Amino acid sequence: MTTLTRRAVLAAAGATAALGATRAFGQGKTTITFAAATFAEAGRGDKLKAWIDKFNASQDKVEVQPVAIPFSQLANTVFTQMGGGGGPDLVRFDQTDFFAALPAKRILPIDDLVDAGKYTFQAPDKFLNVEGKRYGVVFELANYQLIYNPALLQGGEPPKTFPEFLAAAKAATGKGNFGYAFRATMPERSGFWQDMTNYVYGFGGNWADGKQLTLNSPKVVEAITAYKQVYDAGVIPKGADAATYRRMFWEGKIAMNIDNGGVAGIFAAQNPNLGFKAAPSPFPNRQQGLILTSLSVNANTKNKEACGVFINWMLQPAAQSELQGILGAASVATPVERPKADLERAPWLGVYDAQTPYALPQLVLGFETKTLEIQQIVVEQVLKILVGNADVQKTMDEVQSLALKRIERQ
Repeated sequence: MTTLTRRAVLAAAGATAALGATRAFGQGKTTITFAAATFAEAGRGDKLKAWIDKFNASQDKVEVQPVAIPFSQLANTVFTQMGGGGGPDLVRFDQTDFFAALPAKRILPIDDLVDAGKYTFQAPDKFLNVEGKRYGVVFELANYQLIYNPALLQGGEPPKTFPEFLAAAKAATGKGNFGYAFRATMPERSGFWQDMTNYVYGFGGNWADGKQLTLNSPKVVEAITAYKQVYDAGVIPKGADAATYRRMFWEGKIAMNIDNGGVAGIFAAQNPNLGFKAAPSPFPNRQQGLILTSLSVNANTKNKEACGVFINWMLQPAAQSELQGILGAASVATPVERPKADLERAPWLGVYDAQTPYALPQLVLGFETKTLEIQQIVVEQVLKILVGNADVQKTMDEVQSLALKRIERQ
């Protein structure tokens, strides 16, 4: 874990006090606490709390008390509490923290709580089943797709292949506009990794095969070569961070962007008249990245059965439908048909939903807990390719060697 900041320590103390306080609320009921960064978000947070209120109103034995912890503080806060034998009963973990919690034995297998045969889970559910045991259920799935502005593309149609994409980006660049945008700087390391991973998946590659690192495999080299082609094509606002180029997109200055559905929702909110659309990313393979969040049970809980009551309620069709509506462009644990009115208002929602079967976490599969260390090596070396014109194959061979040495030392 990273060193705790003073703010994180204070947040942990505050959240701990909140957890203690909630135990007295549900008189006659077992009260369990549910910590999530989403509860701290403007708009969605209040809607999610109202959604939980519906669960509480439907129960006479279990009550859920939401605990809001900002995303930047949640991991340090919750892991600190868990290390001391406490913490919330339920936690919404992002994919990185989920895989950190597993080897630390901070979360429980829940096969005895959730009868998987009763539900039709979406494909990414498999990533929460580790070594034959289920350690959570999907809370939220954020897929990646191509977002495009028809007004800036010739014919208003999205490209379907990578050569078409490169040509369209070049044609849309000029007079203060850019054809595309992605991250390619060290300060944006995490986002740089996400954008690059979409190319790796899209060209049929992967950072690992589940057992061995494949950082210099032919498909990964092909993907990094394509990333370099886009970088060199003069079609992106070089050096711009995500906040800047996303603003440029909703201002109508960028033609295309590959990003998750949450970003599409931001575009729609910031400029309702933009008229953007979404389409599958223009790569040879349909696979793209995924931001996966799980709902998991704290290994310290004294109320495992009560946690199971809430999880099974959450997986019911009505609760899933309402949850998906609150989350916006994200999908949930089970397939949910969106209301016709929502699809008419925002047709791009259906495009994102259709991507779920092809979505993969942006992790080094099989080496999930080592992802951040491998990410650092990959980003540092790929920058040499982008900025210094280093040979792609030789550089990725060096990436493979460095990553293997890092893992072998541990």
